[in-house]
Amino acid sequence: MPSSVIRRYVYCPDNHELWVEFVSGRRYVYSGVPDEVAAALGSAFAKGVYFNSRIRDSFPYREVAPHEAHATES
Repeated sequence: MPSSVIRRYVYCPDNHELWVEFVSGRRYVYSGVPDEVAAALGSAFAKGVYFNSRIRDSFPYREVAPHEAHATES
């Protein structure tokens, strides 16, 4: 998943949350993201461009504290 903007992301289909970590180290969780939008992010050639045009300003989000981890992270 090479991207110059996004380091990694995890999607939780049960609650429609998209957890995104940027190369800057900042992490956010986006709420209400439909399965098809998350799937399209995964298959997008330019993930940063897709994220900026379809996710960033389209869903509620909050910054994740450094100690807060997604359930699937170790």
